[in-house]
Amino acid sequence: MSQQPVLLPYADPAFTADPFPLYRQLREDGPVRRAVLAGGLEAWLVTRYEDCLAALSDSRLSSDVRDASDPRLLERLPATERESMLRTMLRSDPPDHTRLRRLVSKAFTARRVAELRPRVQEITDGLLDAIVPAGKAELVEDFALPLPVTVISELLGVPVADRDDFQRWTDDMVLRGAEPPDPARIDRAWRQMRSYLTGLLQDKRARPGDDLLSALIATRDEEHRLDEDELIAMAFLLLVAGYITTVNLIGSGIAALLAHPDQLQILRDDPELLPGAIEEFLRYDGPVNPGIARFAREDVAIAGVAIPRGATVLVASAIADRDPAQFPDPDRLDITRQDNAHLAFGHGIHYCLGAPLARLEGQIALGTALRRLPHLSLAVPPSELRWRSGGLRGPQQLPVTFTPDASS
Repeated sequence: MSQQPVLLPYADPAFTADPFPLYRQLREDGPVRRAVLAGGLEAWLVTRYEDCLAALSDSRLSSDVRDASDPRLLERLPATERESMLRTMLRSDPPDHTRLRRLVSKAFTARRVAELRPRVQEITDGLLDAIVPAGKAELVEDFALPLPVTVISELLGVPVADRDDFQRWTDDMVLRGAEPPDPARIDRAWRQMRSYLTGLLQDKRARPGDDLLSALIATRDEEHRLDEDELIAMAFLLLVAGYITTVNLIGSGIAALLAHPDQLQILRDDPELLPGAIEEFLRYDGPVNPGIARFAREDVAIAGVAIPRGATVLVASAIADRDPAQFPDPDRLDITRQDNAHLAFGHGIHYCLGAPLARLEGQIALGTALRRLPHLSLAVPPSELRWRSGGLRGPQQLPVTFTPDASS
């Protein structure tokens, strides 16, 4: 295995449009590769399914960026609020992770999420009601984005009218991962987000509602299982993580079907295949790409490769999910694929808390769109689509045409 780090060329539109040929080469070259990521950060890339599965359950690999030796990782967080942003489930290990996750896990069980189905369907129908008469739409901005934003806003008790503000701050903090980070912009966006969340939580203390943030405030004020910084960090994580990957799941799923008309026709002919289709979209081109960062607490060996303490380990789920040792014919989209144990939602104690909600929203969004947008097709050549990269993947825009419904 070559020890020369390979550069992931995020500035190359051909790579961002289709990173999988390079990923395939990396996986074939060896199970662990040194790589240069967005912003010049170096990581050890774990590329094969079984090794990724093991790494995601390895307690020697931390989620806490303070275990990393590269100071630039901390510098990507706003200096004035660094400690607050590190106190989330996403960036913590047991026992703090266990305590924090337990506080919100009941809101995202399969049973609780199933109760949301009528409301998610209602929101979906309302968005499509505005689209179907026109015969054309930009499906990210008009549909894939507002659906999960509205759902998570209602679940948390966040005014949907504030959507544009927190989307803008999220964009500055999270979505520009392929660019060199601008500490001043990140710091400003976080201060604005924190100020907003602080005011929102104060309002809910005064006027609690039947929502998750009000319940967390009660936990903070009555049971003292959250301190104030943890409460704000939890609100931030739930708000941002509650919509950002689902937008990409919906957008990428529709894009995948339009690029594979045979699969689109199979799904139109048998809508009962939709749950399995969502799993295949997650495997084939999932929203977390290339994978999940961990940090070595001590010297470790993965697949026989020595990795030093403090190193960043990128568990490359997007590469592993096309490993032919796990998935036959992995580069083929197959919505009828069985035993689809992909890693798009992670694995182990950090398995995505919102997976049931993302699945529900994906199924309702795609199923309803296919039913109500006949003769759906891209309005531009596939080569003109632009994709997010550097950590999160999905189409930035998805212009489409379809047969309008004049009665709507």
